[in-house]
Amino acid sequence: MEITGAGRLEVRITPLDVGKRVSIRRLVDPSEGGGTFTDVVGVLTSWDENDVLVITRRSGEVVRVSRTALVAGKTVPAAPVRRRGPATGFAELTPVTSRAWRPVESEPLGEWELRAAGGFTRRANSALACGDPGLPVDEALARVRSWYAARSLPAYIQAATGAAGTQEALCAELDERGWVREVSADVRIGGLAPIADLDADVSRVTLARSPGTGTEAGGGGWLRRYQRSSGEPGPEVLQVLGSGPSVWFASIAADPADRDPADPAGHADGAPGPDVPVAIGRCVVDGRWAGFMAVEVDPARRRRGLAGSVMAALARRALEEGASAAWLQVERENTAAGALYAGMGFTTHHSYHHYRAPGG
Repeated sequence: MEITGAGRLEVRITPLDVGKRVSIRRLVDPSEGGGTFTDVVGVLTSWDENDVLVITRRSGEVVRVSRTALVAGKTVPAAPVRRRGPATGFAELTPVTSRAWRPVESEPLGEWELRAAGGFTRRANSALACGDPGLPVDEALARVRSWYAARSLPAYIQAATGAAGTQEALCAELDERGWVREVSADVRIGGLAPIADLDADVSRVTLARSPGTGTEAGGGGWLRRYQRSSGEPGPEVLQVLGSGPSVWFASIAADPADRDPADPAGHADGAPGPDVPVAIGRCVVDGRWAGFMAVEVDPARRRRGLAGSVMAALARRALEEGASAAWLQVERENTAAGALYAGMGFTTHHSYHHYRAPGG
């Protein structure tokens, strides 16, 4: 906070600072609970004629503050350059993450991209809102809604916060217009070599170019382990999973020693049959980047190092193809996965959020 020579806190931000990162201290309304004051750090996304400030935090949360409640405030520099992991910016990383999960159908809206894949995952069925849509915001949002309505899909927009060039202002506008933030995820980055060097048993890991239809990737059971695919997968599932510059699927077959002799189709602890892998993963190699997705382990086999084995095997293959940096995405609610990846050296670069149209 800014402190004057007399030792008093001072507000040193104005409407001219909209778009800058700020730190403020505000007086808390007693009805909100908590202490007398609270601090907010984020991007100042608007300052209206009624002297109401809107600050969008890194998490995507929008905070509205009356000017009369401000106790102190100042602009602050962008987050310091990270000392761990590869150096990169939002402009480089976003196209890489997008190419790793391509939709079945896409259409430009200015610099935005409308994406659809029959409803399979929000990432492949949302408008990627990077840059200028070439229209006023309300017109762009109307185009988004009509495009998805024509495909009998709910209208989603994917927007990011927390790094230079992200869309805090758009997130605030979506919030103001009643779009609902349903899911938030952190995009994390790290070095690839430390993952390849994990003390993990990769001897049981099978790598293949597809999820498998016959004996590939664990007897073709990769998709039966994948939690986002239930029943017979549609063509859009296979197309999205197979998209990307260089795609690899990893799996670990069930250990025959775990099989119950009285029930050869299953396992003693009730796990799925032997044609379903106990662990899977997907990796997309794109230049210097290797992206990790769909790392899943049979709940009965967790905490046995299987996820590490899958990632180590994929990382070694990615190194062979010339990659040196790694990225992945973790939903905020998945604290177990977040802790696992933090232990591997991954740090958060930025966050992204899926907003659903009101009434959709």
